[in-house]
Amino acid sequence: MENNKKEHKGIINDISIVKEMETSFIDYAMSVIVSRAIPDARDGLKPVHRRILFAMGELEMIHSKPFKKSARVVGEVLAKYHPHGDSSVYEAMVRMAQSFSLRYPLVWGQGNFGSIDGDSAAAMRYTESRLQKLSSLLLNDIRKDTVDFVPNYDGSELEPKVLPSKIPNLLMNGSTGIAVGMATSIPPHNLVELFNAAKLLARNPDVDIEDLIKEVTAPDFPTAGIIVNANEIADAYRTGRGRVIIRSRVNIEFDEVKNQGTLIITEIPYMVNKSNLIIKIADIAKRKQIESISDISDQSNRKGIRVVIKLKKGFIPEVELNKLFKLTPLQTSFPINMLALINERPVTLNLKTALVAFVDHTIEVLVRRTKFELEKAASRKHILEGLSIALNDIDNVISIIKKSSDNKNAVTQLSSVFGLTESQAKAILEMKLQRLTGLERDKLQDEIQKLSESIDGFESILESKTEQVDYVINEWTEISNQFGDDRRTEINNINISNIVDEDLIPMEEVAITLSKEGYIKRLPISEFKTQNRGGTGSKGASTKEDDHINEIIIANTHTDMLFFTSNGKVFRIRAHQIPQFGKVAKGIPIINLIQIEKDEFITATLKVDSYEDNAFLFVTSKGLIKRTNASEYERVNKNGKVAIRLNEGDSLIDVRRVPTTENHEALIGNSNGKTIRFPISDVRSMGRTAAGVKGITLDGGEVVAFTTSFLGDKVFSLSEEGYGKITPIEDYRMTKRGGKGVATINTSKAGKLVTVKAVSGDEDVIIITTKGTTIRTTLNQVAQTGRNTKGVKVVKLRDGELISSVAIIQSEDSMIREIDETTQEMKAIVQETQETLISDQVVSPEEEQTTYQDIKSLIGEETNEE
Repeated sequence: MENNKKEHKGIINDISIVKEMETSFIDYAMSVIVSRAIPDARDGLKPVHRRILFAMGELEMIHSKPFKKSARVVGEVLAKYHPHGDSSVYEAMVRMAQSFSLRYPLVWGQGNFGSIDGDSAAAMRYTESRLQKLSSLLLNDIRKDTVDFVPNYDGSELEPKVLPSKIPNLLMNGSTGIAVGMATSIPPHNLVELFNAAKLLARNPDVDIEDLIKEVTAPDFPTAGIIVNANEIADAYRTGRGRVIIRSRVNIEFDEVKNQGTLIITEIPYMVNKSNLIIKIADIAKRKQIESISDISDQSNRKGIRVVIKLKKGFIPEVELNKLFKLTPLQTSFPINMLALINERPVTLNLKTALVAFVDHTIEVLVRRTKFELEKAASRKHILEGLSIALNDIDNVISIIKKSSDNKNAVTQLSSVFGLTESQAKAILEMKLQRLTGLERDKLQDEIQKLSESIDGFESILESKTEQVDYVINEWTEISNQFGDDRRTEINNINISNIVDEDLIPMEEVAITLSKEGYIKRLPISEFKTQNRGGTGSKGASTKEDDHINEIIIANTHTDMLFFTSNGKVFRIRAHQIPQFGKVAKGIPIINLIQIEKDEFITATLKVDSYEDNAFLFVTSKGLIKRTNASEYERVNKNGKVAIRLNEGDSLIDVRRVPTTENHEALIGNSNGKTIRFPISDVRSMGRTAAGVKGITLDGGEVVAFTTSFLGDKVFSLSEEGYGKITPIEDYRMTKRGGKGVATINTSKAGKLVTVKAVSGDEDVIIITTKGTTIRTTLNQVAQTGRNTKGVKVVKLRDGELISSVAIIQSEDSMIREIDETTQEMKAIVQETQETLISDQVVSPEEEQTTYQDIKSLIGEETNEE
């Protein structure tokens, strides 16, 4: 409704308030979008940043000139270009000077320009600044008609609509901003990668975006860190929307002696305040969300970030670090919303369109600059050609000038006589007498020649799109070589969606030792050094007086460990839950891990990779044996369960795992040097709480060892004085269970029997003595002798030292052979599956190769996981 009413003071228009609000709001929104919050896709700058850089360029505050007060820059910008508060200008300039805010800072600041801890910059009257050398690439040739200029806010000055940038600043330094109804969030990138992609695009405008993604692999943040979702970033580059998940770089140090871990933070995610991060970590520790932190200290300095988090004893650093990633800004998500202005309109860009805007702008600047240079060169050549004509007939020129009544008449006469233009005639009048010398004439001709060559070059560039592309690519190469650097942010495509604490425990072979007094520890298998037979060994564990290493198990960190006690109970924990200690440390009491009674101790430790198709064989000190399906022990926790019912005065000696799908024999060794061998099938399967049946009749001595033929076709026996031998298992006469056994080793010469192990003969053996000495050697160095012989000296023992524990592990050669055999089996499976699919017409022959690769990839992944 627009009813006009005429009054004595003028005309008042009645308008709809709704319409007025809509119009005013849209005008305001567009003003914020175009003139404040959203960067231009061409130079990647918002108006305030563009005005700061332009003003500093006009003040000649370049990298090669002395610093000037920051207040001078702010005053220049406010007075001429930016009619807003001084804080908005100074804060924008400060951010352009911060190395932790911009991947490639554009302003060189001197003084306090803030810190990553959130400290504010000093007042602008105290700080000084000038442009970085890189910033000259944003401003070069700005006065050569390369960009359009528009009037400033009051029409008293002109300012550029965009800078003639030679660098892809939009993606190089990124941008964040909140407008009305929209926002932009563009992460920074590596300059070398951006130029590589720009070159690819310039040469082939139809290049697929996937090829560009191969060049620009991921954002590159000034604070480095680790990107853990590289698979999502490709989608963000295709659509212009997504996220980047950044993790801090945290080094883990572990003091094996103290059994204490330390987390050292050296890099944090982009735009994370370090002080607030430390406060957050301290807060969750105070509120007991994480109970492992004993101390946190900030040791950062000018060289970089260093935040040290000390953990309490017994906590696994990888697990605690995972909790910190979940609960603190040690891991953050940076949103990607690549919104920028194209022709003063906000557009969501993908990687290709963002690079197209830069490439097109660069070529447009080149063309406009070339035209400017061409016009300038042509104009100069035109003047010089006029001077050349005058010099060739200088006497006549002088005569005409002398006869002329005034300058205007002289210009007219010269133009008429020599066919000159007005500008050429005026140049002749302004010519100095020194140009009449021969040297000056030669210089004049040389300059005309050079200008002709330059004009040809300029015209060639303007006429050829290919030459334009080649020119900018050469420029980019020079810039990349001068200012480019390596990536700071690591790319690591981790699946973080379903990470559990155990996923963070490295899957590696470890040695688990248990002493007679119940001290347990975990240490890397690499700690045991292979030596030749007869070596004296190295210190393997420190034990208290009257204690010695009783057992050693080689297992994977993710393996189930079952602990069987003298009282017939069983407990289960994972191998990684056993604390890791140094080689000479004694470990911790196992009672800290499982709830055993004071009067019971561990008599057998068993690693279990699978409970399917397996059975456990139990042997007691009284010679009883029992067989029970392994599945009955799968659901056991640290509180334990009854594993076997023991008769009065009896105790559990050992437990062995055997496959139920195969037939094997059991061997039970007596300390008096006798061993019995009988089929395992002689022992029927019983329940978990059964007591068992007789396995060996004791004729003096006690049961000290138990093994099965599942482990090999030879028997390695070792006495307490270090004498050992390998004997074919057939040398041990097969009997029925319950017999006394046959002689195994000459105890009168070698001492009591310590162990009997079924082996293949190419394994390694780790032997531990009562004084904690360890030695690792290969069984192929142990002589193969008869059953009732003394054997050879395997270990040189010190005075009073005896053998206490023996463990058998695969040698490196046998492991390599096993890997090779597995690889061949996998290849055969792939080929067989491929042929089956084709023969059954599941796939066509054309799909054969693709299916083969898919199956091969799948089997490869399963093999790696296993």
